Amino acid sequence: MSSQKRSFWKILFTVLCLLLPVAAWLIFGEQGLVHLYRSELERQACIDRIRKLADENQALIEEIKRLRTDMKHVESIARREFNLIKKNEVIYRFGNQKSYDYPLTPGSSGPVKGAVKKESKRE
Repeated sequence: MSSQKRSFWKILFTVLCLLLPVAAWLIFGEQGLVHLYRSELERQACIDRIRKLADENQALIEEIKRLRTDMKHVESIARREFNLIKKNEVIYRFGNQKSYDYPLTPGSSGPVKGAVKKESKRE
């Protein structure tokens, strides 16, 4: 019985010696499972980025559509971004509020700081 046991262990050892390097190559090799797992993670990150960019692109398309069709939206952006006012509007300046960033005006010693009161008169 001991010779059968011994031959069993020899065969098992030989099979393991042959299979372990093959398994290690399949798992850790250049195109192995580790590489496959990392590639899948990278693919998922790319898919998420594509979705994010598609959403951003859709938002920009909607903004373009609003800018082409909605004049009130264009006006609100012009007022906010370029500090524009309508004809017959009055600008009131208050104290030293540093949160405003207006350009210099003729005759002033520093930047104009204040708020805008909308629509004083309509004709």
